[in-house]
Amino acid sequence: MKAAVWHGEKDIRIEEVNLKPLKETEVKVRIAWAGICGSDLHEYVEGPVFIPTEQPDALAGGKAPLTMGHEFAGVVEEVGAKVTKFKPGERVAINPTITHGAKSEDLDPYDGFSFIGLHADGGFTSFANVPENNVYRLPKPLTLQDGALVEPTAVAVQAVKEGDLKFGDTVAVFGAGPIGLLTIIAARAAGASKVIALDLSETRLKKAKEVGATHIINSGNTDPVKAIYEIVPEGVNVSFEVAGVAPTFKQAIEATKPRGTMVIVSIFARPIEWNPMQLTNKGVKVTSTIAYTPTSFQQTIDLMATGQLKPQSVITDQIQLDDIVDKGFEALTNDKSQAKILVELSGEK
Repeated sequence: MKAAVWHGEKDIRIEEVNLKPLKETEVKVRIAWAGICGSDLHEYVEGPVFIPTEQPDALAGGKAPLTMGHEFAGVVEEVGAKVTKFKPGERVAINPTITHGAKSEDLDPYDGFSFIGLHADGGFTSFANVPENNVYRLPKPLTLQDGALVEPTAVAVQAVKEGDLKFGDTVAVFGAGPIGLLTIIAARAAGASKVIALDLSETRLKKAKEVGATHIINSGNTDPVKAIYEIVPEGVNVSFEVAGVAPTFKQAIEATKPRGTMVIVSIFARPIEWNPMQLTNKGVKVTSTIAYTPTSFQQTIDLMATGQLKPQSVITDQIQLDDIVDKGFEALTNDKSQAKILVELSGEK
């Protein structure tokens, strides 16, 4: 079967691969749709970031070259001998996070985590074998395209939960890329009264407005912190750093009210220089998030099914696997009008 295989920086190849034998605790999924994530883009542009290249990953067992893709959904094709929760024909979304724990709220990715699609073969292909505990049913209102949006939306849901966002709170989102847009959607769904989106791209800011931002600020044209204080004189209750660069890291803290919270959502590909006295003087609490708990993943599915979360508007293109480099990775690198690109595999709805 064809797959998009990561070999190195700017080296993703469409090539034939063989699916490993199905383990007795695994589910074989026929993949319908898969999304290209910002972390995938990091691996393409400046990797390896997460992908193991020297030795197999301790949790997931993968090593480059490997099939990428961790935002995917499809149909159960086959189940292992010890699988009890699923049967062939069921529509499912995949939680790609593998940790030391079992599937419970006690599972904490911070004690060690890996990702299907980054630390082991993933979803940019026709079939994937996935541990039973990483498989989630999709309720009837959701399509398989929607299923491919669950994982990135769950990242935003977890970020909002980490920020302890309350009804009526004010929010600033630094970075209006795909996860930034989803964070805007999640913050509005959680009851934020004002959501201020900041970016250097007018195209991305326009999209931020479309998905629910109440205010937009082009950080290249004005002092972003001053502009935020003109909208919210005391500073925002919660800020989200979703750009992954030093200026927005510092601006997010400065724009947050004393004793407010700044949540780091982005992946920093390289170290930054920063003086912690900014926190000492401000009293802002800084926290971070990577991935999501199983509860947050299921809540994301439930909220999407009821229509309380509507992430579908972030989709900007649908492409074929053969075009994933030029129309996927290169497009996301060079075209700021692109947000979430879905790769059609079986194309089932």
